[in-house]
Amino acid sequence: MTTRAERTVEVDGTIEDVWAFISDPAKRANAISVVERFEILDEAQRHVRWYIKLPIPLISSSIGVDTEEVERDPPRYVRFVGDSHVLRVVGEHHLASTSNGVRLTSRFTVDGRLPGVEAFFKKNLDRELDNLEAALLGELET
Repeated sequence: MTTRAERTVEVDGTIEDVWAFISDPAKRANAISVVERFEILDEAQRHVRWYIKLPIPLISSSIGVDTEEVERDPPRYVRFVGDSHVLRVVGEHHLASTSNGVRLTSRFTVDGRLPGVEAFFKKNLDRELDNLEAALLGELET
């Protein structure tokens, strides 16, 4: 079973400001509740290891998810793939300028490799997108 989520938001701000948030691993990590910490694995910050903690009985420790940007067209588009023994995630962020600011469309697909992983994300992925949106709005206000 695969879990998918998509969210489109329109925000006041410039496409460069929204890109600065989306392309910063620390800002994204701080917005996602299951991320405990992360490591940047290359100078360009395109390869990051996220350590996530999922409240699932079969998983008792943090899981390292090696994530790499596989497509990047700043400041309009990024696609990344994250892989671990527990899950595979594919994400995309599309940015477009509008007459009032920026439209950000985020898409995520999660394939669980252990029982309970997909159920967790099916239940919580929308909330994580809420967190990401709130963090972006907070960033744009400052």
